[in-house]
Amino acid sequence: MAGGQTGVAELFAQAARHAAAFRAELPKRVQRPQQTYAQALATFDAPTPEAGTEAQVVLEDLVARATPGLHAMAGPRFFGWVIGNSHPMGVAADFLTSAWGQNAGNHTACPAGAACETVASRWLLDLLDLPREASVGLVTGATIANFVGLAAARSELLRRLGWDVEADGLFGAPPITVLIGEEAHITVFAALQFLGLGRARVTRIPVDGHGAMLPDAFADAMRTAEADPAVIVITQAGQINTGAFDPHEAITRAARKHKNVWVHVDGAFGLWARACPTRAALAKGVELADSWATDGHKWLQTPYDCGFAIVRDAEAHRRAMTIAASYLPPVAVGERDPSHFVPELSRRARGFAAWAMLRHLGRDGVAAMVERHCRYAAMLASLLRDEKGIAILNDVVLNQVIVRFGADLKPEAGDAATAETIAAIQREGSCFAGGAQWQGRTVMRLSVISGSMCENDVLRSAEAMIKAWRGVYAAA
Repeated sequence: MAGGQTGVAELFAQAARHAAAFRAELPKRVQRPQQTYAQALATFDAPTPEAGTEAQVVLEDLVARATPGLHAMAGPRFFGWVIGNSHPMGVAADFLTSAWGQNAGNHTACPAGAACETVASRWLLDLLDLPREASVGLVTGATIANFVGLAAARSELLRRLGWDVEADGLFGAPPITVLIGEEAHITVFAALQFLGLGRARVTRIPVDGHGAMLPDAFADAMRTAEADPAVIVITQAGQINTGAFDPHEAITRAARKHKNVWVHVDGAFGLWARACPTRAALAKGVELADSWATDGHKWLQTPYDCGFAIVRDAEAHRRAMTIAASYLPPVAVGERDPSHFVPELSRRARGFAAWAMLRHLGRDGVAAMVERHCRYAAMLASLLRDEKGIAILNDVVLNQVIVRFGADLKPEAGDAATAETIAAIQREGSCFAGGAQWQGRTVMRLSVISGSMCENDVLRSAEAMIKAWRGVYAAA
């Protein structure tokens, strides 16, 4: 087997060559996997290795086996989910993160990782114009960011009622009422499930036609909850299908009438609108909340995984997350220990890639990227809307577009036509888009967020989608 510094250098160079070749090929390859899961499993399936294999041979084998089953998520015409395309700058920093092999669990184990997180967190709060005193935990993504924010909410609301949930759990604790919009994202319900607050034990607030909470309905729910011991309000900045924002100013104003309330914002991708002057008004009032969740691997284009759990009350954040043990290093006044803000001790040094992307793009670069994607989304919607039988079902205010094929057909026929068109688009492979259910109907959801996308990609994608629809329509 290859060993020593020469062997390591050759192995890393080999990996870098494959990585660069994959990226160079992305714009030309079909924008979908070329294997199903079953086919990929058959490709990898083998008995447990009894003897070792040369590292460079293993790497070549891995590339050969994996490549057909890889999605073009880093490609310029991927619209399937709200997924950034892992910018080369972030990938390069992530290469080093893996090579450095640092456990960023605390500031003594990896001083550079902790310092990088501290500065990146400060930059993030500035870019998103959130309270500068807030604490930030770098987590895997918005799912865990929501979990952390709601854990801090649970801790602080119960502390005010004289209950130590970290020590005593929820058995016998005062109840917490949760108010949430009917079209909230599933990851928020997952966080409630993990925290013992229950995904079904919530009050769902009616929403408008774009999935944003109705302020009058929310105010009525708050009046009903007036006598409840504690209330968590969960809002949304960027509805996953439409991109709509809850009316945060009105919601927060009504919520603050309660004596023991916490407002949490699920802003997985929409929170980044605050970094773009032309879109910031969409998120007006978001800064009035108590905690926020967002992703780096969406609009910041960091590699997976990277999310940010942001909490106004840093002490509540620490209380909910800190893991203490005699072998862990103490923290001096003014020092930031990363493990106090996340539910992990062993963890990847996510701060390096986040810092690199923020430094590389800067304030102007982040704003320009958000604006460009929103403009591309509107362009794509306009091109599709002009075709007979295609309807755009949402106001394209951000980067999300909902498309319905067979808009002039009966509902069930339109569902079938939409599903068939999506399948045809995926088979052809010029771009990738996926289906969803919206207001009881089958739709195609487009998430315009690839960092490498250009206007030509928009035109090519629209052409492929229209061609697929015409084929379905002609066969109907």
